[in-house]
Amino acid sequence: MFKTKALTRLTSMGALIFWVVLAFSDITVLFADIKALPSDVPQWLPQVMLDLFIISLFYYYKFKIERDESLNFTDLLWKVFATGLIATVISLAVRLLLFLLGSTPLPTNILFIDLVYQINLGLFINFLLAAYTSWKRLILYQKSKWLIRAWLAFELLLFCILVYDSIHIVVSSTLSNTAILLVSALGLILSFNMRWVAYLNFKQKWTSLLLLLLSIFYLVYFLYSVTILSDTVSQQSTAFIDFQSHVFSIALLAFVITYITFSFLVVLFNLPTSSVFEQKLEEVVSFQRISQSIQTEQNEESVYNILLESSVSAVFADAAWLEMKATDSEQKLYTHKISAQESKDIRAHLEKNKIKGALDQSSDKTKNLSKHLGSLKNSRFRSLLAFPIKVKEETIGTLALLKELPEGFNKEMTRIVSAFANQAGISIENFRLMEEAFQNARYKEELKIAKTVQQSLLPTKLETNLDFEISAFSASADEVGGDYYDTLRINEHEVALIIADVSGKGTTAAFHMSQMKGIFHSLAQQGPSPKDFMVKANKALVYCLERGSFISATYFVINTQTKKVHYSRAGHCPVLYHQAAKNQSVFLKDKGTALGMVRSLDYSNFVENQEIDYQPGDVMVLYTDGITEAKNGKGEEFGGERLAAALQNSAQKSSKEIEENVIKHLYEFSGTEDINDDYTSMTVKFQ
Repeated sequence: MFKTKALTRLTSMGALIFWVVLAFSDITVLFADIKALPSDVPQWLPQVMLDLFIISLFYYYKFKIERDESLNFTDLLWKVFATGLIATVISLAVRLLLFLLGSTPLPTNILFIDLVYQINLGLFINFLLAAYTSWKRLILYQKSKWLIRAWLAFELLLFCILVYDSIHIVVSSTLSNTAILLVSALGLILSFNMRWVAYLNFKQKWTSLLLLLLSIFYLVYFLYSVTILSDTVSQQSTAFIDFQSHVFSIALLAFVITYITFSFLVVLFNLPTSSVFEQKLEEVVSFQRISQSIQTEQNEESVYNILLESSVSAVFADAAWLEMKATDSEQKLYTHKISAQESKDIRAHLEKNKIKGALDQSSDKTKNLSKHLGSLKNSRFRSLLAFPIKVKEETIGTLALLKELPEGFNKEMTRIVSAFANQAGISIENFRLMEEAFQNARYKEELKIAKTVQQSLLPTKLETNLDFEISAFSASADEVGGDYYDTLRINEHEVALIIADVSGKGTTAAFHMSQMKGIFHSLAQQGPSPKDFMVKANKALVYCLERGSFISATYFVINTQTKKVHYSRAGHCPVLYHQAAKNQSVFLKDKGTALGMVRSLDYSNFVENQEIDYQPGDVMVLYTDGITEAKNGKGEEFGGERLAAALQNSAQKSSKEIEENVIKHLYEFSGTEDINDDYTSMTVKFQ
């Protein structure tokens, strides 16, 4: 830290000294040229001082901005804005001085004009390099090997141009034009990298637009000022540093203008989608809160309150109530922004008009009953949406949401609240089971609850397609580990698969598995890339996983249209893939860190997007470490080689037969059906 501060001060002092020498030497050379006198200063000195000034500023901002990891996206834009503001204020102060001097000879003196020009040029280049360094941070966000190489090539070409400007190397026009074209092309390609915009919320986007717009104003102002002053000096002599003929500065200006323009347009066009993204994120967080409530809350009433608040927030309802069975004959009422009497009046009105399927607990239908509520006097509500709360297929309560506008609920809102109600039922069921376990035998009953939760979360039916068939196997150990697998159809051509293993044992692991299921179903249907799925899942999980806990997972998207499997691995066992054309089985050992292990925005650097082109006859085996770590009587592990061999000798069969063959070899090897860890596998056979 101390070293960085020292280098920052050293480079800033160096830049100031080089600028002073630049201004002095440029004025001296200009004076000698105008008076036709021999110059005491070499004519090449101003150019060299300008280049040293640029290099010093480059390293100053490298230490000041590039290496400051605490800066977020809007902070970087603020740095550019602040630098431009200070530079503009200084420039305007010089203009004010010229105005105050009025008709005195000094404002028309060519040497004084050159000094003013050098001040504005130094401020302009300072602003450009601040913007350049900030743009670099933004462009290299979620960087790839290709992107890093492209940026290094871009910087190398800029450095070569700077050297060319300094010593005026004589090169062919073809070579110089090629270099300029390469810089322009690379700068344009790099300017298209705008991944950071997607992570701005609505308020941050408005702030970014304002900062970018003001930065554009600074660019226009300085470009105008420097050009006018340069033209004024050039009318009397060409023996000065002319910004318009300095290729490096022009290239730097072009890049800064290109990226700032693209950034402004991209942020502007993404502004309408901000509310949708934030709403979806809020849905995931609310879903997670309901899932997590069983671990954090002390009683069922806390779960009910979370359900009410989350549901109202997710669909922008004006009020809600929740009726729950206390006994066979008694109901408990929980309300949110509505009185108990108002809710009773609405229920009585529906019963009086014999309206079925709205609040009656024998039905799971939902209706938008505007026409019926419209006839209810002295009521402000005109839309009603109701859902049953079920535990073990028994309806134990009803959630009712209300809006003051008629026809206020749509299908999307219905789907969201339905998911909340279902998850609330699971949470309530788990809560009650946990209380029962504590009352009887805490440890023994805890394991039973965990087993129940685990099995209920695993799918009873897997997605299938003409292009592939899937089989799955799961066997729980006496001590539950929390293995999870699932499938979800995204659209006509894409199906999502996931296999995961929660760290730890017992009920906690099973509850984390429940959270993983909620996150999978909330995120997968939005169709993110596998890497983005992992990044968003990690962001959601770090708020509920205690330190030291994590979830290893691999997420797949099978695209039957492109015949590709896209996937991302987060610390899970490598995929075992059999290539039918080569008749060989290989483990795909890709980069990936388990969910919950990295609790920062840097997690995106620890997972990658991968893809496989599948062919008919190919087989993909997904498994948890309980299979490869299973031991026989001698203490030997089943291992990857035996797993690959079991796949190899049955790869021509169906997915179910392949799975049965693998499990058969596994049990024959271990010599017992009493297992120490969960056995879970998914077998995908491509047709």
